[in-house]
Amino acid sequence: MKRALLTLSLLALLPGARAGGMDGMAMPGMSGMPMTHMSLPMTPSPTVPGLSRMGLQMQLDMRAMMMPMMNDLARLSGRSFERAFMSMMIPHHQSAIDSSRAVLERAQDAQVRAWATQIIEDQTREIAQMQAQLRGYGGPNAAMMARMMQMNRMMDMPAMIRASSMPERTFLEGMIPHHAAANEKANLALQRTQDAFVLDLAERIMTAQAGEIRDFQGWLRAHP
Repeated sequence: MKRALLTLSLLALLPGARAGGMDGMAMPGMSGMPMTHMSLPMTPSPTVPGLSRMGLQMQLDMRAMMMPMMNDLARLSGRSFERAFMSMMIPHHQSAIDSSRAVLERAQDAQVRAWATQIIEDQTREIAQMQAQLRGYGGPNAAMMARMMQMNRMMDMPAMIRASSMPERTFLEGMIPHHAAANEKANLALQRTQDAFVLDLAERIMTAQAGEIRDFQGWLRAHP
């Protein structure tokens, strides 16, 4: 019951849980899907407060790429699920670390720099924990890990941040759907596993990243 209440309360903070969020929009198809966010202007979106059209397109692109992997993960159970979940989360965390390092190269805003520094610290630690746990679980699921790494290369958030005239905004607009995807995987873990390590990890991910999503949205609304 405690875990179910945690899940419901944290999911309420995610972008897709709000009216006008991602879940009410048509998703582009995966086959030949173009990454169109690079060409969209930084004009405010009429549907997500504080989010530009480019940020909204990043949400749509990321969600469309994540859905097949989430569907495959949802079909697994037991140790197969736990290995696949961590194998996806390791490169997902690494992407957040790489994006945080990219924004630290250029950002001037003290709050954004603090968030990026915290992401690097927290997610580097969690990667090490997952790697150690996987060694005792038969190693990573190589296919799931490779698919997540391919998605990271396709999105290439660090390059977008380095090329942006507004690196703080680009970073936060990219991290909102990135965190939301991590929380969807973590929420699935809370439903699909009894493994104490994975349950604890999933709860920590959801608590930290749902709170950061809320904070990032607040910053974007305050910096139109």
